Amino acid sequence: MGTDDLENGGVEKAYETNSDAFGNSSPPPEYGTSAGVRPGVGRRFIDSFKRDPSQRVTPKGAVGADGRVFDAAGAAAATAESPLQRHLKSRHLQMIAIGGSIGTGLFVGSGKALNTGGPASLFLAFVLIGMMLYCTVHALGEMAVLFPVAGSFSAYSTRFLDPAWGFAMGWNYAMQWLVVLPLEIVAATLTIEFWNHGQINNDAWVAIFLVLIIAINLFGVKGYGEAEFVFAIIKVAAIIGFIILGIILNVGGGPHGGYIGGKYWHNPGAFNNGFKGLCSVFVTAAFSFAGTELVGLAAAETANPRKSLPTAIKQVFWRITLFYVVSLILVGLLVPYNDPRLLGGSSSADVTASPFVIAIENAGISGLPSVFNVVIMIAVLSVGNSSIYGSSRTLAALADQGQNFKIFGYIDRKGRPIVSIAFASALGFLAFLAGSSKQETAFNWMLALSGLSSIFTWGSICLAHIRFRKAWRVQGHSLDELAFRSQPGIIGSWYGLVFNCLVLIAQFWTGFAEVGYAENTPAENAEAFFQAYLAAPIVIISYIGYKLYYRTPIMRSHNIDLRTGIRDLDVAELIAEERAERAAWPRWKKVYKFFC
Repeated sequence: MGTDDLENGGVEKAYETNSDAFGNSSPPPEYGTSAGVRPGVGRRFIDSFKRDPSQRVTPKGAVGADGRVFDAAGAAAATAESPLQRHLKSRHLQMIAIGGSIGTGLFVGSGKALNTGGPASLFLAFVLIGMMLYCTVHALGEMAVLFPVAGSFSAYSTRFLDPAWGFAMGWNYAMQWLVVLPLEIVAATLTIEFWNHGQINNDAWVAIFLVLIIAINLFGVKGYGEAEFVFAIIKVAAIIGFIILGIILNVGGGPHGGYIGGKYWHNPGAFNNGFKGLCSVFVTAAFSFAGTELVGLAAAETANPRKSLPTAIKQVFWRITLFYVVSLILVGLLVPYNDPRLLGGSSSADVTASPFVIAIENAGISGLPSVFNVVIMIAVLSVGNSSIYGSSRTLAALADQGQNFKIFGYIDRKGRPIVSIAFASALGFLAFLAGSSKQETAFNWMLALSGLSSIFTWGSICLAHIRFRKAWRVQGHSLDELAFRSQPGIIGSWYGLVFNCLVLIAQFWTGFAEVGYAENTPAENAEAFFQAYLAAPIVIISYIGYKLYYRTPIMRSHNIDLRTGIRDLDVAELIAEERAERAAWPRWKKVYKFFC
């Protein structure tokens, strides 16, 4: 190559050798610019934690701490962009809805409920609480499809009720999940003791489980969604397997044979401890359903909530009916409420106290208790995984609404509220206190701080839906404009609100004078009451204190903002297209889609 070649064409000829897989040459860069070089894996990993300046958990037009819209002019632009990564698909959302809250409350806690109230109380309580939750989740779905904002529970309370109540609800909900993480990690280590009998120090298992849960959440919402998808499939398969086995055992198909039928409803009986026993089971049932509302929290990170969320919401009905009610009917048929093993558990994750395992052992089947212990361990890890997700999104949403330190609203370039995730994960290290002699007392009081969180959250969702419907009507909108409409409607929200209030009253009564309180000392009764009801005065103090300090207004129907935060700005046209599409469906598909 001569000098002229170097001066005139050498550069271009050098770039002509830069071809892609199809033999096409890349054009040379313009004079004065350099070709881009993709950074290495390490650099990309480090850069992913940097703040994304365009990302916020709640849209810029959301209601702030002063009860006013703080950037109405930028609302359209803010809501047109995704505040968090929309990586959740329809299958993720459906499995979160179907199996998200199935945990130790069903597998183990139902045993104590059976002992306290009897099989009839167990059935009635779970049916009535399930009906309340069905109405609540439909109300949440209607609002979440229209306003898919993260931290939705506190955001809806802030927007439709009172910013001070949104502050109290948001922090109470975040505290619930923050405390649950170390508790669930400790419970997971106790399931391991079923096999190793304490031969390996529990702290080793704490480290393993904590690293696993944190790693899942560092993959962002997609990691959470995939993990919950797998966890839910295992839990659902276990319950379906138990239902099939339970029916076989009840009709006499087990190794010991013999028809059981409903004999345990006659001897020892259908009810135990009368009306107070029923009220005690109401409280247990309510806590067993905790986490169901996560499907609404995940709406902000779903690719198309307007289509996938209604399907997931409708499937909550089948989860309540099939996985809770049917399985607990079989438990009540197979295990008498006076079986001493129901109260023999050393912890909330002790498989030996599970009525599911007791039913299998009564039939003379060996080996399955180990299988159920694996299921319980997976259920515990699932709740721990959800705890980081739920607390981090709520903390970040509170920060963006001016109700938390601003640093918690830090969103990195992968769409993760990384500071909130780090804070929630750090509290998980409290699980290393499991070896302390005072750990049970400490954890019980930590849990008492937010023990009524689910009840307050569900009641607030129902009240927010009632206020939303009122504002929707007052401001001249019709129900035909809603992309998804709650099937039980406004009546269902009133039922949910009233029933949540009744559960709070039942919790007060059973906490003040629990079953068997006469046998306890006054100090033990006082401790039991405050552990059961300490969350109520904390919520009230948070609400009143915030309201007096910021002088927040109660939101009026004609002033409620119904525009900011709607993801699709042309909702009416989209709904019209979807309804025209549904009109062309065959009848079987219309019936199926109504229920599913």
